Amino acid sequence: MLKQRATPICCIMMGVQVINIKQKGCGSLAQSLAHTKWLCKYHIVFTPKYRRKIIYNQIRADIRDIIKDLCKWKGVEILEGHMMADHVHLLLSIPPKYSVSQIMGYLKGKSAMMIFDRHSNLKYKFGNRHFWAEGYYVSTVGFNEATIAKYIREQDKHDQMMDKITTKELENPFRDPVK
Repeated sequence: MLKQRATPICCIMMGVQVINIKQKGCGSLAQSLAHTKWLCKYHIVFTPKYRRKIIYNQIRADIRDIIKDLCKWKGVEILEGHMMADHVHLLLSIPPKYSVSQIMGYLKGKSAMMIFDRHSNLKYKFGNRHFWAEGYYVSTVGFNEATIAKYIREQDKHDQMMDKITTKELENPFRDPVK
């Protein structure tokens, strides 16, 4: 049982063990609202519709600026981010007053409208203002934020390396087998 103190202390329950953030030197990591101290970080990945390789050049810069603006307007902090040609990785710190699904609905919905406003030629490829595919991947990030941030930064290098490793010559399946 925890002892009650006159001043509130930010604690995180991890199974049975209670870690006092201020004792571990992580007190500066926790952010605060009026009556809460919080440390809510999420690794989020989402893709354009049909997983099209569309995120490059001018569209890439516009999507980056749009996502930065939308996050700033909601008070969401972007800790790390990387855009691949066919998906977006974000490491976000979302205030507890918003759910992840609220933020993702807001980000994907508003950004799609803003993308189509800036690039009206995309409506022929994607239809009626549906730039992003349905769904997204989300994972909570504890104190291993550095590992996730490194993964996001090096995702492009990893994909290129895996492409080099997995290249193999495919044989024609309609050719007669050699006897």
